[in-house]
Amino acid sequence: MSDGADGRAAVPEGTPAAYDLMPRYPVAGGAVEAGYGALAGDVERTRPPVLAIDGPAALPWERMVVLLGRELASKGLRVHEVDVRGHARPWPEIERRTDGGALRGDPEFASLCSTPLRDLLDLPTGGGPRPGSGGVTVAYGPGAALLPHDRLWYADLPKRLQPPAVRDGAPNLGQPPGTPGTQRRLRFIDWPVQDRHKQEWLGRFDRYVDLTDAARPRSFGGAALRRSLRDLAAGPFRTRPVFCPGAWGGQWMRRVLGAPADGPNLAWSYELITPEGGILLGDEEIVEVGFELLMAEAGRAVVGADVARRFGGSFPIRFDYLDTMDGGPLSVHCHPRDASMRDTFGWPYPQHESYYVMATLPGRTIFLGLRDDADLDSLRAAAERAEQAGIPLEVERYVRTYPARAHSLYLIPAGTPHASGEGNVVLEISATPYLYSLRLYDWLRPDLDGGLRPVHVGHAFANLDARRARAHAREPAAEPRVVRSGAGFVELELGRRPELFFAVHRLDFDDEAADDTDGRFHVLNLVESGEVLVEAAGRSHRLAYAETLVVPASVGPYRLVRRHGGPCRVIKAFVAAP
Repeated sequence: MSDGADGRAAVPEGTPAAYDLMPRYPVAGGAVEAGYGALAGDVERTRPPVLAIDGPAALPWERMVVLLGRELASKGLRVHEVDVRGHARPWPEIERRTDGGALRGDPEFASLCSTPLRDLLDLPTGGGPRPGSGGVTVAYGPGAALLPHDRLWYADLPKRLQPPAVRDGAPNLGQPPGTPGTQRRLRFIDWPVQDRHKQEWLGRFDRYVDLTDAARPRSFGGAALRRSLRDLAAGPFRTRPVFCPGAWGGQWMRRVLGAPADGPNLAWSYELITPEGGILLGDEEIVEVGFELLMAEAGRAVVGADVARRFGGSFPIRFDYLDTMDGGPLSVHCHPRDASMRDTFGWPYPQHESYYVMATLPGRTIFLGLRDDADLDSLRAAAERAEQAGIPLEVERYVRTYPARAHSLYLIPAGTPHASGEGNVVLEISATPYLYSLRLYDWLRPDLDGGLRPVHVGHAFANLDARRARAHAREPAAEPRVVRSGAGFVELELGRRPELFFAVHRLDFDDEAADDTDGRFHVLNLVESGEVLVEAAGRSHRLAYAETLVVPASVGPYRLVRRHGGPCRVIKAFVAAP
């Protein structure tokens, strides 16, 4: 197969319809119910004196409580409401407890917050809320589980919907209702605090409620949620892909994958970014569950004992697409190195990356590493002039460029300046941290709102490793090395560096290939051909072109079988043995 005019290298006819935008899995031991009638019916059946409804700060609490209250009243139930948000500590105290260190006051980044949610609340002593005669007390808001209660629901809003909610005026954790929050606090403070709290209480959820549609919530029992997560961890699965527009975005994901787009382009696809990832459970009615709950319920089965000992409850590998086809180049940026990531940003491991080129137009480039003759003082001065005076930076005077070759892997250790040029589709295979792109230059272009995209010259140069960036740039893409082979298949190691804890291999086969997780998870992506079947643990899972699939460590042996298209290439990423 040859490259087309639109860069669709090795894409068979019919592929756009094959990519599944909404992968979903059965609910085990229960069923999804829709509407406030189902929620009120739960209360009517169980008659809890105190119902606690916990959930994130960005949830539309007022609307949910009003609509639930109406439904309960229609059933003759008197409701006494307790808004737990009214028991937050004073906002200056919350800021002091959650936002400190080297990034205090930083306009874009914050240290990943480790404060427990209970430390942000001043809860009543004396037994907590009590019901009125013959009624039910509904205590709601972040931290409601910490009050004495008889029944506990967790009402959730998928992470993909929380940034828009904050842009529309939703508060951050601990802020009074009606106070608009910030994206900075949402991502670096609210999410880690709320995720830990949610994981801690998962085992006691009586009901899980998805507020994607606040007018028509979908829910199921807590026991069914936990059983479904354990069942999911026993076989291959996908997370819901999320497509995002951006200043440099292109058109490949829209054309080839059939991805929806409200804006002018698509820049990213979050194929597997577990801090924001969602898993869809159900059939006609669907509940979206955060990946953090899967890790809380069945993390060891997903990643394996060795990886769990090394990374704790974190899923350490991510996959995403960067689409510049008919778009513009990415910013020139680097990522925090080990000590900076740990001590400044609060993440326990660094943001090493790699680019696998899925598609490219002729003559396109990858920016990677410093030129041998690049002077860092001169580069920093040029970056500061660009930021402060709008004077363009001559990127190729300082940063090496390489031809973008389809199906080649480019390794990007933390601290290395890099970017994908215009006209590429890159599958980014990397460590899970994803919020720390330290931009030193962004081509003086506006974002989608019309303002110049911010750069982070100070952060970037504090983390740029000149020695590594120069030495590594001479060998950006290694020649593939044969790991094993057999009748009709070969497994290739596409590149390896000692500082990268993950390995990227590729299985090339005509009709089928066998593999084994051997106690540590694999992440697969079909990068050539139309469709394969992944047979594992007595189950079969379809994998279409460009889809990303997790094969949990618990699976053991599995088999890949070609179903549609020509010879297959399947990327396999995993945590390498230390």
